[in-house]
Amino acid sequence: MAKKKSAKKKKNNKIRYVEAAPRKATVLDALKSVLPETASGQLLLGVLIGGAVTYVMSDEELREKIIRQGVQAFGNAAGALAELKEQIADIQAEVMAEQSEEA
Repeated sequence: MAKKKSAKKKKNNKIRYVEAAPRKATVLDALKSVLPETASGQLLLGVLIGGAVTYVMSDEELREKIIRQGVQAFGNAAGALAELKEQIADIQAEVMAEQSEEA
């Protein structure tokens, strides 16, 4: 991203440029690079997304499948997290046992 420059006049009427710190990229900046820049392109994209959402929300079978997949994904993630916690507890117990043997 280009650095912004602002002009300041000194007492002797010479212009001095001061460089501003570069801005960090945000999620919105990344989103702007993906979205179309023209108003008609943005309108078309909005109509397409709105139509897709309306179709999904109005079709009961499809909505049920999406919700079922979401619940299954959440259950899988919760199970994986529980397994990870167990593995961490096992490793901690092994480390404690090794430390007590060394002492």
